[in-house]
Amino acid sequence: MQKVEAFIKSHRLDELVQVIQQINGVTGMSVTDVRGFGRGRPDGGRELSKKTKIEVFCKDDLVDMVVSAIEEAAHTGLRSDGKIYIIPVGGAVRISTGRRGKDAA
Repeated sequence: MQKVEAFIKSHRLDELVQVIQQINGVTGMSVTDVRGFGRGRPDGGRELSKKTKIEVFCKDDLVDMVVSAIEEAAHTGLRSDGKIYIIPVGGAVRISTGRRGKDAA
C-alpha cells in the first residue's frame, strides 16, 4: 500500500476529483487547504501561497494511475503547479471492522 500526497493549485481541484473518481479501485481521497512556500515563491517569499493538499491511499498497482491522473489534472505548465510524493505505508487498520493491511483498504 502507498500514500500518494500531492500539493496542487486550488482551482484545479474539481477536475482532479473527477479524474480520481474514475480510477477503478481507488476507495477514497482526502483534501486539505494548506499554505506554504516552495521554489516558486511569490513576492520573493514574503507571502505564503495557498495550495490544496490531496492524499490518496491505494494499492501498489494503482499508484502509477493515480500519479498520472494527478499530473494530468493539475498541470497548467507553470512552475508553481505543485508536487507529488509517493510514500510507502507500513500498515492500516479499518476501525469499524478491525481488518488490517490490504483488507483495510
